[in-house]
Amino acid sequence: MKRFQVAALMVLLIGLVGVIHAADDKPNPTGTWKWEVTFNNQTREMTLKLKLEDDKLTGAIVGRNGQETAIEDGKFADGEVSFAITRTRNDQKFVTKYSGKVSGDTIKGKTESERNGQARSRDWEAKRSKE
Repeated sequence: MKRFQVAALMVLLIGLVGVIHAADDKPNPTGTWKWEVTFNNQTREMTLKLKLEDDKLTGAIVGRNGQETAIEDGKFADGEVSFAITRTRNDQKFVTKYSGKVSGDTIKGKTESERNGQARSRDWEAKRSKE
């Protein structure tokens, strides 16, 4: 009888460790993310800083000369991240909307923007920076 109780306790403990470990593996967008974008035959590294606090997603994209542009309308639910970036160039505003799924140290999704009246969509895949 005692062996059965010990075996049952071991199975229960192993199960609890698995549940606790699975809870730690929840997608989390907090961190610094990097990816490359090519425009006009020029490739640039992009950096995105995100922070999830309670249910609020904040952050910024780091541009040229280290200038940060805050994200707008940041959301994170069920492993999905979404936000927008507004840039101004020559007194014109350009909005890019980002959406993607967080899986471990990767965010994979789409960007949507409009240029010269034409809607554009691109794939994007960012990796969490270890820096």
